[in-house]
Amino acid sequence: MSRVQTHAAEGEGNGVLKLGQKIIIVGDRFEQNLPIGEYGYVIAYDRNADSAFDYIIRVPKLNRQFYVPAGDIEREDVLLQREARRVEREALIDYALATHNEEMFRQIMNEEEPRDPAKNEVMSREEFIRQVNLKAWI
Repeated sequence: MSRVQTHAAEGEGNGVLKLGQKIIIVGDRFEQNLPIGEYGYVIAYDRNADSAFDYIIRVPKLNRQFYVPAGDIEREDVLLQREARRVEREALIDYALATHNEEMFRQIMNEEEPRDPAKNEVMSREEFIRQVNLKAWI
């Protein structure tokens, strides 16, 4: 068996990037002067047990290949989802601050699910009828 595996079947697994998959370089753990923020493609797997590297990637902009550990690269779609969640959270925080909604602000900061007081309390039969009549009158 060779040091570098390039079989597509090897890419099918939990957490393993597929061959040809577009990635973004997010770190440079071994200070190889990787172009952080640039995109590349997985071209091979490094399955040598003595190696600290997991993948061989190709960076088209530099016309170079790099051996990289899994922690230095991330799938493009994962980064986009993470960024979308971050932007959404920041927008909710801005809204809560602008409207002086302290409860919403605390929920966002503590990453709690919004509480619905109507779901927590059980209404008696009479209270339910009173609520229905009140809403029907309005």
